[in-house]
Amino acid sequence: MIRRTHPALTAWAWLVYAFLYLPIIVLVVFSFNDSRFGATWAGFTTKWYGVLFARADVREALAHTLEIALLSTLVSTVLGTLVGLGLWRYTLRFRTALTGLLVLPIVIPDVVMGVSLLMFYSFVRAGLERLGWTFDNGFWTVLLAHVTFQISYVALTVRSRLAGYGPELEEAARDLGATGLRSFTHVVLPLALPGVLAGALLAFTLSLDDFVVTYFTSGSGFSTLPVLIYTNVKRGVTPDINALSALLVLVTVVAIVAANALLRPRRQP
Repeated sequence: MIRRTHPALTAWAWLVYAFLYLPIIVLVVFSFNDSRFGATWAGFTTKWYGVLFARADVREALAHTLEIALLSTLVSTVLGTLVGLGLWRYTLRFRTALTGLLVLPIVIPDVVMGVSLLMFYSFVRAGLERLGWTFDNGFWTVLLAHVTFQISYVALTVRSRLAGYGPELEEAARDLGATGLRSFTHVVLPLALPGVLAGALLAFTLSLDDFVVTYFTSGSGFSTLPVLIYTNVKRGVTPDINALSALLVLVTVVAIVAANALLRPRRQP
């Protein structure tokens, strides 16, 4: 039986959703505003999306963003999947503490993680300079920084996906004559695959729109789209920046919807 909700509760829910999403809706609407400056509506146009991709700095930041997001997602998906499988398969002595350490990069403030990574890179650079080597913050420092927080999301997603299954499934396959590799590829991996793909999509989304950690670890001369948006907004919000933000929102929403679809329980035939 479907219970009807109280009208006041429904109204409150709509108010909460409006508070959450009205700013994004306003941003998307004004990305089609014909006016160059201000918040006054001057007519519908799509020219700012063309202006956006005519800018060399936007194309360069877009390339950096996609390179960082794809590579860091690939690395974090492999490492995070191995961690998630290990937590599911083995009864570890310090399992609770290890799980807490995985959650830590998710719950600590981004600014703390950004500052800690900046200090870590400075410490490593000082050590390498004594050996005659050095490096500047840029692509590789941002890539490693993104991997550090993406691994936790992938590992916890894979572990959650497998939580409803026991290791006895793999043991049954071994009893039927399957080798360790065959039982993994034909039993464990198909069960974990939706979690692996969902974790990868989450990791890709987090990398795509990360600003704080990237800002602290990118150094001068290297920029991603979120950092470029912040730099431009300091000089005033323009429709092309609204268009760039709207495209980031669109990609993020598509990735989140796809991740939720992969994690949704499937009906048994």
